[in-house]
Amino acid sequence: MKPIRVTIVEDDADIRQSFETIIGSVPEFECLPSYDNAEAAVAGIPAVQPDVVIMDIHLPGMSGIEAVTILKAQLPTLQITMCTVYEDDEHIFNALKAGANGYLLKRTSPEKLLEALHDLHQGGSPMNSEIARRVVASFQKKPEPAPELAALTAREKEILDLLAKGYLYKEIAAELFISIETVKRHIHNIYEKLQVQTRTEALNKVRGV
Repeated sequence: MKPIRVTIVEDDADIRQSFETIIGSVPEFECLPSYDNAEAAVAGIPAVQPDVVIMDIHLPGMSGIEAVTILKAQLPTLQITMCTVYEDDEHIFNALKAGANGYLLKRTSPEKLLEALHDLHQGGSPMNSEIARRVVASFQKKPEPAPELAALTAREKEILDLLAKGYLYKEIAAELFISIETVKRHIHNIYEKLQVQTRTEALNKVRGV
């Protein structure tokens, strides 16, 4: 079986050497020439076409995220994992949007690093558990309601809630003991305040869609 060919893009010589030692110690992997800056990596990687790339984010000159964008445009199937000290949402999601297939922290143990590279080569998306939790949490966040909702009166919010439940105008009137004309007047005011023209648009605004 052919070894998994790995390219490292890391400007810290000690960290780069450490990665090379870890990867080179296992017959399943083969270290290709490494790069200490993104510009050289972008120029050299297409020629050698490694199986996987370990990419730092903070590099002199072009960032690792910019390099991922360029490399993915040229080599869409290239498997790239970021390996960085940054674990904030902005760096994580910018890297993933650029096309990174995985996101690892530099404190990842040698065993976990090799496991992640194998997973990456097999089509997985390796991430440290804390990074994965951040990604999951971002999808679980409830959308912020439209600020215009603050302008609605208590009665208007009540009617909007009934609209969201699928009530018809006459059903809203019966539920709130008011006339259909009053319901229509409230709904007209709701639409004006939310700057919408239909029930669907109003409900989408409430849901933050």
